[in-house]
Amino acid sequence: MGKLYGISISLILVNLATMMQRADEKLIPSVAKEVKETFNATLSDIGYLTFIRNIVQGLASPLAGLFVISYDRPTVFAIGSFCWVLSTFAAGASHYFIQVTLGVALNGFGHAIVYPVLQSIIADSFSDSSRGFGFGLWGLIGTVGGIGGTVVPTIMAGHDFLGTPGWRCAFILMATMSAIIGVLVFFFVTDPRTKKSSSFISHAHERDELMVHKAKNYDASTIMSSVWMESWVAIKDVTKLRTFQVIVVQGIVGSVPWTAMIFFTMWFELIGMRFDHNKTAALNGVFTTGHAIGYLVGGIVADKMSRIFPNSGRIMCAQFSVFMGAIFSIILLRMIPQSIDSYYIFLVTLFLMGLTITWCGPAINFPILAEIVPPKHRTMIYAFDRALEGSLSSFGAPLVGILSEKMFGFDSNGTDFIKDSGRAAEALSKGIFSMMAVPFGLCCLCYTPLYFLFQKDRKIARTPSSREIEMI
Repeated sequence: MGKLYGISISLILVNLATMMQRADEKLIPSVAKEVKETFNATLSDIGYLTFIRNIVQGLASPLAGLFVISYDRPTVFAIGSFCWVLSTFAAGASHYFIQVTLGVALNGFGHAIVYPVLQSIIADSFSDSSRGFGFGLWGLIGTVGGIGGTVVPTIMAGHDFLGTPGWRCAFILMATMSAIIGVLVFFFVTDPRTKKSSSFISHAHERDELMVHKAKNYDASTIMSSVWMESWVAIKDVTKLRTFQVIVVQGIVGSVPWTAMIFFTMWFELIGMRFDHNKTAALNGVFTTGHAIGYLVGGIVADKMSRIFPNSGRIMCAQFSVFMGAIFSIILLRMIPQSIDSYYIFLVTLFLMGLTITWCGPAINFPILAEIVPPKHRTMIYAFDRALEGSLSSFGAPLVGILSEKMFGFDSNGTDFIKDSGRAAEALSKGIFSMMAVPFGLCCLCYTPLYFLFQKDRKIARTPSSREIEMI
């Protein structure tokens, strides 16, 4: 594949695909208020949309690992992108809330296929000592897409276009752009693993001869069965690693606050900026900008720490990040006065919060998994990690709605949001706080066993048999 200004066209397209995938994930949170009003839904109903998408995404993620056994990763990406394009368009054209729900479920399936593929491509492209930077840069680029997916739909939601509500137009626009990127990835992106394998001519020749020999003695179904059995054995071996188990457990707990954050847009609008979509978009944009920079900063810091403390540097960075998540949850949701006068305080707090709470994935979890997993099974392992974390942590969003309505007095139907927005904002902030501060604190504790387990598991992964297939 060619290059553009010295940069691989494949890499450019993969990054564009990452941006669109992250943007698509932000659609529902960005227009939650408009969806609620259009379909006369409750706060809990909006929370269930995220819950359903996360459950489907979690349960379907292992399929990505199975698909890459038989197809190259650009093809697998195209399959996932087709599902998310179709679902996004369907949700934007829905006339009933149940249609939105079904669209969100299919959307989760599409993202389940795409995300592990992107993760494994990045992991294959960087060495152990610089993988934090690689994932950090990937997170930054994806977050740029997240900014677009947050700011643009929020602004569009405040207008009508040719008589069509802005939030519906945002869905249709996203589906169209995603379809274009999906087609480009399918036709023009080369799988980096295929490219690397081509340099090992003798190994490839031996493998081809072996496959020809097998084909003479076994039918296609037998060969495929043996490949799947090999992958299943590898999955069982890796899931027995204590490091993997700890990362999954902390991920389940640590993902809960992120599912609760989908209510930030609605909370900002209720505080007193409720009809000013531009200010709400600016708050979301600043928060997401902090994310983008935080991904890269966290990756660089974790790489440097891992060189100084090879067995504990990344873990220390992880605990710092989730601890700051708990602290900023208290400051943002309980200490800052919830009024228009606090607008600039919110801006600064959200930026600093985004800058420090995003380190765990790109700087710690993804690089550590890459170090304890053979390269050819990285897509499978990332898929299973996402499956377990996504499905088991997805209760955070509906719990925010339930707590806000049942415990803290948020009334979706009986409240006049013009006169009583302050009381509604207070109730919603307490619900969000409950699903952020406590899980962040528990997540910080969950990382502690890695100080004793990671070194052992990494040594197991670096045995000669593992290194024979390492091509990075």
